[in-house]
Amino acid sequence: MSEQATVTLTRQSGYQFLVDFGPAIAQLAVDEPPPLGGAAGPAPDHLLLAAVANCLSASLVFALQKYKQDPGPLKATATATTGRNAANRLRITDITVQLELGRPAAELEHLDRVLAQFEEFCTVSMSVRQGIAINVQVQDGAGARLKG
Repeated sequence: MSEQATVTLTRQSGYQFLVDFGPAIAQLAVDEPPPLGGAAGPAPDHLLLAAVANCLSASLVFALQKYKQDPGPLKATATATTGRNAANRLRITDITVQLELGRPAAELEHLDRVLAQFEEFCTVSMSVRQGIAINVQVQDGAGARLKG
């Protein structure tokens, strides 16, 4: 079964874009930090961190609920380290995600099994870990395809 997710970005000004997730979800303003942008919204690296942390959090809740366990309030903190690659281009070199359960481990049954498997349920982090093929297409304002 194949599914697709689509978002549409529309440039507002400078490096600020409006992200449209579809009719059922509020739009989101995104921007680059200074000196390029004005930090009027999250930057692309923030969105990537949020996606990885959200997916891992949801996967942990899912794995716990398989055993009818409730983690209570769950907190995730994701941190990206950036560095230069061989071509001297800035890249995210690693992501650390810290997940904090809202309940003591002793109150959660089968936690060892949950911790051994929950990451496998996370579509986003498992995809990022393995690398993602990206097909780039470019078209001009008249609709002519320039690339891809």
